[in-house]
Amino acid sequence: MITKTMHDRGLRDWHFHAMSLGSIVLCIGLWMRAKTVDQDERGNAERRALFAGLWAPTLWQIGTSLEPRRRR
Repeated sequence: MITKTMHDRGLRDWHFHAMSLGSIVLCIGLWMRAKTVDQDERGNAERRALFAGLWAPTLWQIGTSLEPRRRR
């Protein structure tokens, strides 16, 4: 039911797969930036990078759940 609603509103599987790859790029960018900040702020910056990296599997799975709708 949720996937049907998402599909009806124009969301497709490739949207979520692209967002998943984007979150990986964001994670890498934040991680690289974390190496340039002061030692006091490095922990928070690394946690931010890890948090963004955790989005990738969730977004990829949502995209995968929308794939069967495309084939109908």
